[in-house]
Amino acid sequence: MRLNLAQIAMIRDTTFGVFGESARVTLFGSRVNDAAKGGDVDLMIEVPGAVSEPALLSARVASRVSRAMNGRKVDVVLKAPNLMSQPVHEIAARTGVIL
Repeated sequence: MRLNLAQIAMIRDTTFGVFGESARVTLFGSRVNDAAKGGDVDLMIEVPGAVSEPALLSARVASRVSRAMNGRKVDVVLKAPNLMSQPVHEIAARTGVIL
């Protein structure tokens, strides 16, 4: 995994600050591959309850993490009971690493 401990802690803290401590954040995509170079940060955030403003909250996490990582592109996929499940959720769950 190509994140250091400080970056992992920042991502977790940011996620918990926006979604609460019951949220679970998974890193997936190219950053999981130690042999890859560059690439954006792909995160799946899972929450146990319904989310009323998913786009706003996802963007909030993405922008805060991006700023903390010097403008690195960050993509956030949100998984909640009131949101439609997409194939990307399965990919993230299967290939990702829980932070």
